[in-house]
Amino acid sequence: MSVPWTPDRRPSLPGRLARLGFNEAGRAERLLREAEDAGVPLGDDLLDGLGATADPDLALDGLLRLLTAASGDRELRAALEHERPVRERLLAVLGVSAAFADHLGRHPGHWRALRDDGSIQTDPRTALLDAVGADPHAAEPVARDASPETLVALRVAYRRRLLCLAGRDLTGAADVAEVAAELADLAAAALQAGLAVARAEVPEHTACRLAVIGMGKCGGRELNYVSDVDVIFVAEPRDGHPEDAALRAATRLASAMMRACSAHTVEGALWEVDAALRPEGKAGPLVRSPASHRAYYERWAKTWEFQALLKARPVAGDPDLGARYLDMINPLVWKAAAGEGFVEDVQSMRRRVEAHLNRRDPAADRELKLGPGGLRDVEFAVQLLQLVHGRADETLRGRGTLEALTALSQGGYVGRDDAAALAAAYRFLRRVEHLVQLHRLRRTHVVPEDPADLRRLGRALGLRTDPVGEFTALWRRHAREVRRLHEKLFYRPLLRAVARLPGPEARLTPEAARTRLEALGYADPAGALRHIEALTAGVSRRAAIQRTLLPVMLGWFADAPDPDAGLLGFRRVSDALGTTPWYLRLLRDEVTVAERMAWVLGSSRYATDLLLRAPEAVTMLVGDAELAPRPYAALRAEALAAVRRHADPESATGPGAGAGAALPAEEAVAVVRGLRRRELFRVAVADLLDLADVRAVGEALSDIATVTVEAALQAAVNKIEMERRGPLPTRIAVVAMGRFGGHELGYGSDADVMFVHDPPPGADERDAHSAAHAVAEEMRRLLALPAPDPPLEIDPDLRPEGRQGPLVRTLASYAAYYARWSEPWESQALLRAHATIGDRGLCERFHAVVDPVRWPEGGIGDDAVRQIRRLKARMESERLPRGVERRLHIKLGPGGLSDVEWVAQLLQLRHAHDVPALRTTRTLATLEAAAAENLLAPADAEVLADAWQLATRLRNAIMLVRGRASDVLPTDHHHERSAVSRMLGYPGTGDLLEDYRRHARRARAVVERVFYGAD
Repeated sequence: MSVPWTPDRRPSLPGRLARLGFNEAGRAERLLREAEDAGVPLGDDLLDGLGATADPDLALDGLLRLLTAASGDRELRAALEHERPVRERLLAVLGVSAAFADHLGRHPGHWRALRDDGSIQTDPRTALLDAVGADPHAAEPVARDASPETLVALRVAYRRRLLCLAGRDLTGAADVAEVAAELADLAAAALQAGLAVARAEVPEHTACRLAVIGMGKCGGRELNYVSDVDVIFVAEPRDGHPEDAALRAATRLASAMMRACSAHTVEGALWEVDAALRPEGKAGPLVRSPASHRAYYERWAKTWEFQALLKARPVAGDPDLGARYLDMINPLVWKAAAGEGFVEDVQSMRRRVEAHLNRRDPAADRELKLGPGGLRDVEFAVQLLQLVHGRADETLRGRGTLEALTALSQGGYVGRDDAAALAAAYRFLRRVEHLVQLHRLRRTHVVPEDPADLRRLGRALGLRTDPVGEFTALWRRHAREVRRLHEKLFYRPLLRAVARLPGPEARLTPEAARTRLEALGYADPAGALRHIEALTAGVSRRAAIQRTLLPVMLGWFADAPDPDAGLLGFRRVSDALGTTPWYLRLLRDEVTVAERMAWVLGSSRYATDLLLRAPEAVTMLVGDAELAPRPYAALRAEALAAVRRHADPESATGPGAGAGAALPAEEAVAVVRGLRRRELFRVAVADLLDLADVRAVGEALSDIATVTVEAALQAAVNKIEMERRGPLPTRIAVVAMGRFGGHELGYGSDADVMFVHDPPPGADERDAHSAAHAVAEEMRRLLALPAPDPPLEIDPDLRPEGRQGPLVRTLASYAAYYARWSEPWESQALLRAHATIGDRGLCERFHAVVDPVRWPEGGIGDDAVRQIRRLKARMESERLPRGVERRLHIKLGPGGLSDVEWVAQLLQLRHAHDVPALRTTRTLATLEAAAAENLLAPADAEVLADAWQLATRLRNAIMLVRGRASDVLPTDHHHERSAVSRMLGYPGTGDLLEDYRRHARRARAVVERVFYGAD
């Protein structure tokens, strides 16, 4: 039982009031003393209850006003002492709303609306119709009159219901969605009562049927406490009445209904009834017939008007007419997204609204509704997703934002985490909006700046430690998250792609899929349909997302050279990754990934095979930065770190190793080859998407091969040293040769190498040679082990004496051989020798040995030039595969790779000693240097460089398309020829052949003149 204040307790009262949260403890103490002196003492329970409110000072003022106004109401005193739910609801309302304190001061008996004993048993429609003297059971209720007294009665009854709802809201008995729905239902009841008043004012209302269609938040059952109520009016004549007269009567009726709700009285107004969303807006007639509505929406309606109709719901008037109106309008709404530029229009409108708000309102950043990260960001994103995907998926056609967001999440259109974050933020923002409006019952959506107001908001939300700081941080965090997700979802490119699909194809039924596959030109529609059925079968979230993605992706596959292969590859990758949580979310949310994936899978067997062996590499498709070749230093560090991790012999013999466990060297190289596989995919995709030119591709592929060989060499050294139980008795290096040394590797190139070792003085040369040979053989074995990555063949045949010579030589042996026995072709081969793998000092000494051989002082003599020319001519006639047309051989044919490279190499053999710029292993750099030194006409250099680059691109493209290397232009196989042409950007296969022949013909003319010396 509450204990009244006594004189001996008063000295501690200010301190207690301050601890309870009163801002003005002195003033509160004075008011409490005055109340006690007036015979209205407040006991401990009431004082503690006041301290639990959002604003104890405000609640105390309101409570004392109510007790004064209801001074003779013993029931109220008893309820405050003995009915805890009533006390909590009343104090919660008074601690937030000065407006309801005013209302209770005028209508003290309305505290009973806060009782939980069923004091309010009638539904809102019945209560408000009773208030205006209308019969709730009549088909068309008519009020007693349209007098000011009737309008006042409507407002008083409305606010009594509002007070009841606020009590439940502020004590947590109803969540924000329930509150918004009940507010919309209360508004609908008020519109029905307003229409009853209008009928009393307009006798000719019997000439027409009028339906009031709720729009916006009222239609979506997500209204706030104080808001304009958006409506559209539709009317038709009753039997025997002319349409014109009926529409005039309906217009008077609609106008009178709007006044009944919006007119100011001693009890104020309910809210504005806004009919501006009607066809033609305020410039159009207030009331239209169904046929007039239909004609407008079919011919003239703008994009935003269909978006507004998402919320349409009959709320008052003739229910049959309202239902028929919705049946007529709904099909138009769900076809709207297929219109030209629909998505772009909605997005542009949102940008204009934001720009206008920022120019007009200095408080835009505190706007809960229209500001960045506000309610409208959530609503626009959800509505656009509904309009685009709801054409084919009827589960998305709910009116409410939270309802639609749940359906979008369940259907896989929005990620679960994103949907949960948006829903939480939306609920929070709506609660704040409700609290801001409840304070004065005024229409506002702005977060206040006054610290006292912010403190009240924070405490109402349960934030008691630092209400202002905690609230501000929480609000800003939700706003940032909303803005981020709005940008992600609202501007998602997938929306545009889905919106462009013909209506029946937006949802992938078997019939729609079969029709679309045939129209898009799939070679095997039946097989493609099986893949689609496998991907979309069932009710899982994964299948739902696939049903969203595939209608669009089928078109993207069809844009690629081989749509059937693309779809098959997509199925295989999806099967491999389908259970991972990020894969389909990535494709749905990052449409660039899905579109790029479709092109890669439909263009390249090589890239598809790489992706299937490492499907997680699909994340590289997110952006251009992820597809840039990684720096050599970073690759080398990663590869050598993997070797070091597996260098410990106990890694293969420890407790975790089974009988069949791999040895450390094999494990290390397996990891490195996985790295190589990943990086090959990165380069291949960059090549397919035209993000890397010929030089960049060659450099990247050569870096990958260098890192792989170096890591394998180190793993082999570790193994041999472990077997020998001591350090290697010699230094060893690997010399890159041919295209490998020239940094011009293609996807199908072998790695031409030579092995060199150099034992320290005094070492046993036979033992050193044996150890070096063991390392070389082990390195080749490790790289030849079966693995999922494309093979990297180590070819040592360019070593002295070729296959007849030893696999590994000492540096001294190389020096002796080149000094005594070297042929001109071997000097030519050394032009591309690049020693960077293994012992760095040995690499430098090797270069010192071979530099005089490949860049001889004074250049090579005439005899050597003639020998090189004869060798080139013999190669052209002997090495060309039998049955191949010379002009179509990319490497050995006239004007092909070999022609250009021999020209460059002859210039180096003749002039590199005197021209340092020619001392390079790269073909294009050699041509550029020769032109700069006037050793080659710039025009000739350009012709040769263009031909070499086109031939290299062709060679790479063939490997990417087929998954197998070839040096012959595909002419017989139409599919491959077409795929290579499309990949390289040629309109047709004939254009590719013509362009290659033109480049080759011009290059051969330069070769004849520069290399062979023909006039």
